[in-house]
Amino acid sequence: MASLEDLTTPALVVDGDTLEHNLTTMATALPGARCRPHIKAHKTTALAHRQRAIGHVGFTCATAREIIGLARAGLGDDLLLANEVLDSEQLAALAGVDGRVTIAVDSEVTADAAADAGIRECLVDVNVGMPRCGCLPEDAGRIADHARARGLDVRGVMGYEGHLVDMVDRAAREEQTAECMAHLARAHLAVGGDVISVGGTGTYDCNHFGTEIQAGSYALMDTHYARLPDLPFRRALFVLATVISVNQREGFAVANCGLKSLGMDHGTPEIDGATVWYCSDEHTVFSVGGELPNVGDRLRVWPAHIDPTIAYHEHMHVLVGEDVAETWTVDLRGW
Repeated sequence: MASLEDLTTPALVVDGDTLEHNLTTMATALPGARCRPHIKAHKTTALAHRQRAIGHVGFTCATAREIIGLARAGLGDDLLLANEVLDSEQLAALAGVDGRVTIAVDSEVTADAAADAGIRECLVDVNVGMPRCGCLPEDAGRIADHARARGLDVRGVMGYEGHLVDMVDRAAREEQTAECMAHLARAHLAVGGDVISVGGTGTYDCNHFGTEIQAGSYALMDTHYARLPDLPFRRALFVLATVISVNQREGFAVANCGLKSLGMDHGTPEIDGATVWYCSDEHTVFSVGGELPNVGDRLRVWPAHIDPTIAYHEHMHVLVGEDVAETWTVDLRGW
């Protein structure tokens, strides 16, 4: 076993006990098929195996690479690509996967592309209020009919209330989630099927319409989701960094991690007991309320968004206490 102090920084580190708490908490709340964990959050088959071991057999994916990698790792029982794909080579590769693959479609064009490649199953992706992919609810039935005419088995519908999952006010989050699901319910009436795939970590327990929840961040968490006081999940992932410079006169220190090792789209990272001033390519500049750290000190930098943070790294190290018990390859990076 290596020690935490032996790691070359910046290093992506997972607290194993906290990870286990998060996994078991979700498995208790949403057992079995009620949760379809989203692999885009961690892109790591070793962690997906842990999720499967506690009962979550189906997985949500954002890229063809994630689907193919999970299937090769023996995790292909029920894989959903919750994204529209038009690339014929990627679609052909998905059609050849040894496992069950369902793909999202939101137009006749995406349904045709899937059918032409030999994809067998799909969900109709419905826009329920977040301006991203998804058809209008009133168009869902027509798209489903077209997909079936092209030989696709339409398993049901998908709708993501992603604009609500980080809403701090729980009452407002619940109310607006219900409004979004009313749109999806209209679409489902026209489409049919057994699957209603919805939600994320922030709405895992307040979206009561879906048959399954596509939560991803819950396993490792980040500072952005940690703002929600009602979530029972804890931050498990941090970037271990080294203090490489201290400016005593101006009262700041510099750690050797920055934009190229931290996802910044949800804001600056956090350092316990410190104020982060800003991040540049390879540096995080911060101050503390008391005595500044020494050059060479190690510290934990908590990312605001785990998904892009993890995608920057090739490995994550799993701690038991202060010892590195395992090192996992982030093997589903790329497209």
